[in-house]
Amino acid sequence: MKKPSKQKTKKSKKIPVGIIGTGNIGTDLLLKIGRSKVLECKMFAGVRADSEGIKRAIEMGIPTSIESIEVFKKNKGLVDIVFDATSASAHKIHAPILKKLGIFTIDLTPAKIGRMCVPQINLQSCMNIDNVNMITCGGQATIPIIAEILKVHPKTKYVEVVSSISSKSAGMATRDNIDEYTQTTAESIREFSGIKSAKAIIILNPAEPPILMNNTIYALIEKPDLKKLKQGINRVVSEIKKYVPGYEIILGPIHENNRLVVMMRVRGRGDFLPEYAGNLDIINAAAIVTAEEYAKKKLRH
Repeated sequence: MKKPSKQKTKKSKKIPVGIIGTGNIGTDLLLKIGRSKVLECKMFAGVRADSEGIKRAIEMGIPTSIESIEVFKKNKGLVDIVFDATSASAHKIHAPILKKLGIFTIDLTPAKIGRMCVPQINLQSCMNIDNVNMITCGGQATIPIIAEILKVHPKTKYVEVVSSISSKSAGMATRDNIDEYTQTTAESIREFSGIKSAKAIIILNPAEPPILMNNTIYALIEKPDLKKLKQGINRVVSEIKKYVPGYEIILGPIHENNRLVVMMRVRGRGDFLPEYAGNLDIINAAAIVTAEEYAKKKLRH
């Protein structure tokens, strides 16, 4: 009788986490953490007492602060994991502080400080370092497919990605970081695929009603093996859908004018913003998967 009791206690234990940034990304993360079996938010920190995120956290009974990174400096040992949902410039200040505090950091800004992480590709190799970067929403949506394309056609010389999201889903930090977004997305494509030439474009679409997130991959390939590509892409999609249910291929792979084209759509779960905000959903879902894997390993030891 004692063993089942111990197992039950162990299963119910959760790893304490914190969030810096109370905007769209941070608030969506807060709601996703609420569903986690191994994560518990112990601090939701920002700089604006009147932010919608702070109000939502207070309603949920989550501890809040408007001291941003300072609250973690003043309360050492409060959390084991911090999600940084601020901006690239802010994370450059936060990263060394969180490292000194010994906190596993998941960066949701395009700061490019920590190891770039795409759970479908390199989740396990990100578990033994102190800072991981979730790249961008476009990177999370397209890199797994691009990596699969390069497996089948390793001599591909150029890839271009165009991501279109609803302007309503883009907060101030996203708008301020447009240049960093395109640079980080392109750099991550090169890093994960080995391709030397890559370009990334993001479009903030003001259409009403708001559009769903769409991503298009263009690759210069003369004679692609479409059957083999489709098989590989379908496998990748099934893996991503385990943590992003609204992820789907809506076109391709097709080939025209020496260009391979694959288009995917991401429909959000509607946790904070409506389902058009698939861009929030895919990067935050990737961050949660990463945090949960770290938490599970910590709980086992």
